[in-house]
Amino acid sequence: MILQIDDLVKHYGPVRAVDGLSLEIGQGEVLGLVGESGSGKSTVGRCVLRLTEPTSGAIRLDGRDITHLSRRRLRPLRRDMHIVFQDPYSSLNPRFTIEQIVGEPLLRHQAATRLEVGGRVAAMLEKVGLRPETRGRFPHELSGGQRQRVGLARALILGPKLVVADEPVSALDVSVQASVLNLINDLQRDLGFSCLFITHDLSVVEFLADRIAVMYLGRIVESGPTAEIFAEPRHPYTQALLSAAPVPDPVRQRRRRRIVLGGDVPSPVDPPAGCRFHTRCPLAYDACRTVEPELTDPRGGGHPAACHLVTADRVPDAASPR
Repeated sequence: MILQIDDLVKHYGPVRAVDGLSLEIGQGEVLGLVGESGSGKSTVGRCVLRLTEPTSGAIRLDGRDITHLSRRRLRPLRRDMHIVFQDPYSSLNPRFTIEQIVGEPLLRHQAATRLEVGGRVAAMLEKVGLRPETRGRFPHELSGGQRQRVGLARALILGPKLVVADEPVSALDVSVQASVLNLINDLQRDLGFSCLFITHDLSVVEFLADRIAVMYLGRIVESGPTAEIFAEPRHPYTQALLSAAPVPDPVRQRRRRRIVLGGDVPSPVDPPAGCRFHTRCPLAYDACRTVEPELTDPRGGGHPAACHLVTADRVPDAASPR
């Protein structure tokens, strides 16, 4: 496994942003981490890269525990893990040229001499679909899609084992999103890096991800192969997310049963007792309000869900509440 997360916890004072999360990502695998805003997805990504210090738990990169490594001992390992941020403008230094931005990791990790940097940067820019003359430009001279391609080039120039992509297309125009997603898909296939792809958009992970993990209020409520999640979502929350995602076929779109969740997402300062989703779940019963369900997979096959009905080997149907 390239990445192993065991019982990760991150609290900001009373705010329980991540509250006991475990994940694995294999060599060359793309895992889509999905959930609403405020579910804790970005916090997971930042903890994985040690940009945010976890409260507890363990994070292993390619078998090595990096949870408590000092900054000095972590520095050489940073070439193996990089991030692509959501906003391609604020994540690029406006005073640096594109060559300086993309080439900086090479110099910091002494992976190339100053004479070699220009050629390495030009080759990487070509891989992400940018012309060689882009090297001398500044971020404000590029479009949003071009800036995100620069962000990808910077993240990939050292050949990392793991890339964390935190909502990498959500700040882009819809017309540009598809081209950037296709680029990420092609780069991942050609370069073979593992990827934690964080998003709220299920249509994106259906296209990119090998597996999906669905997050709600700091915890994983369901995970499994992408095709299985879309074919047979087991958790009522996953079913609701999928029912809200548009499909390109207008006939199918009209015939779909939409699951409308009531209420608001509870505060991570004081999450509900029992199942955290029970305050919005149309299938909740007494046990849901008092007993927290385990992430279980009674049928086997690597598709667990944290729901009492799943534990009882039933497939919930949130579109047909009792």
